Amino acid sequence: MQATENQRHTPRRRIYLMRHGEVSYFDAAGRPYYPATVPLNAEGQHQAEAAARELAGVPLDRVVASDLIRSVETATLVTAGRGLVIETREALREIHPGRLADLPPEDVEQAFLGAFTGEISRDSRFLAGETFGSLLDRVLGCFHELLALPDWRHLLVVAHGGVNRALLAHAFGAGLRSIGALEQDAGCLNIIDVDATGRLLVRLVNHTPYNPSKLGLELTTMERLLQQYRPQPDRGRP
Repeated sequence: MQATENQRHTPRRRIYLMRHGEVSYFDAAGRPYYPATVPLNAEGQHQAEAAARELAGVPLDRVVASDLIRSVETATLVTAGRGLVIETREALREIHPGRLADLPPEDVEQAFLGAFTGEISRDSRFLAGETFGSLLDRVLGCFHELLALPDWRHLLVVAHGGVNRALLAHAFGAGLRSIGALEQDAGCLNIIDVDATGRLLVRLVNHTPYNPSKLGLELTTMERLLQQYRPQPDRGRP
């Protein structure tokens, strides 16, 4: 009897890679909050709950998140009632920006809009902060450690926009220049399969369960952040 496809191939393991839900990075005056302390806002909670409904039938057996509050809160809402322990990894933190107040006013717009575009190399810095080479090293190191663990088949990873871009670019076999084409909306879901040889297969990118048609999501993450940060005429520069 001829072997079926399922009999010929070892079943792949599956990674559900999420970006955390929406947060408010700036106060009403446009001043940035300390990134490590920013929680989900009401919209972010709604996005995480939508993802929970989307993944309700998935037999998740392990959950890993960055150790920042917004990622842990998202993972908690997505896996509510499952009895899973949320493991945290500092290596999955978002790429670190520099001090925004140190950016010359005339450079702010280009710093935001060019953060994930153009000639990005390992030495390029995100908003005058961490290099993309540093991001790749710590994120891919953590990712390969997770792949080496044999005790999961359906893994949820909740991280950040820059982190997810780096992982997806790696899965696609693309370089740093490709990450500008890999948008990650708040609360989005990606799916990556991995076979026994470590080969990665991307099945889904930037799916937003709360808004599948992307209605109203015309701006990139960095364009939205620039709008929130930009000083208004009636207030001083943060």
